[in-house]
Amino acid sequence: MESPTPEEKLIHLLLARLERISVDSYWAHRASGVRGALIRIMEESEAQENPNIQTLESLCKLGFQILERAAREKR
Repeated sequence: MESPTPEEKLIHLLLARLERISVDSYWAHRASGVRGALIRIMEESEAQENPNIQTLESLCKLGFQILERAAREKR
């Protein structure tokens, strides 16, 4: 088993953080969609060895934006 790349570690961290957004939050539903899309693209990359980098980057950016907005909402 290969050790995960820094990008894979970051994606797993993002997935874990998105999962922890409170279900009462406005952003929970959006976070769920982004998590699902990230999981799908990661599974595809494991099978094909070449994920769509643009899509992956866009999903990560969106995920971090959702985390930021959910954190602001909590204040």
